[in-house]
Amino acid sequence: MNNINKATSRCQWLLIISTLICSPFAAQATPKVDVNSLNSVAIGTSVMSQDNYQPQAETKMYPAPSTGMVQHILTLPTLNNESEYLIEIQIGQNKLVDCNRVNLMGDIRTLSVDGWGYSYFQVDNILQGPSTKMMCTDAKTAKFVVLNSSITQHYDSRLPKVFYLPKEAQLRYRVFRAIGDFSFTEQ
Repeated sequence: MNNINKATSRCQWLLIISTLICSPFAAQATPKVDVNSLNSVAIGTSVMSQDNYQPQAETKMYPAPSTGMVQHILTLPTLNNESEYLIEIQIGQNKLVDCNRVNLMGDIRTLSVDGWGYSYFQVDNILQGPSTKMMCTDAKTAKFVVLNSSITQHYDSRLPKVFYLPKEAQLRYRVFRAIGDFSFTEQ
């Protein structure tokens, strides 16, 4: 019995010593993560319809929303290395869906403000698109259904991102940051 306790005690000491010796190397082998970059960027948003439209100083050159349309404005804060960031924007609707694949139909047009050259996006209408017709046994769940594909742009805080969407449409967005350096292909 005594030999077993001594062997167990030796194993425990070896484990403690190896942990103390290896832990500084393990910390160096793992790249440091910038915790601040993991936090989301605080993007300012405003949503206005024809009823509550108030022109803002930075977007007064854009047209007011027409009847049945809503103006969505994303104001991006200035970042140190904006060339390292991308913004992805999705337009769609929250729907109750079953196991079938559901699509929406509509055109996302890029228009320009006359005399200014600033671009904005407009969707005139969103229609229910085709879906699969599988038999589903699970209950319906809420899901954000995207119109067409995402809009991905370089992060640029100099101008707001302006969208005109039908009242039933929603806009969601997220910011990406490149954390690695470029690599070359071998020749």
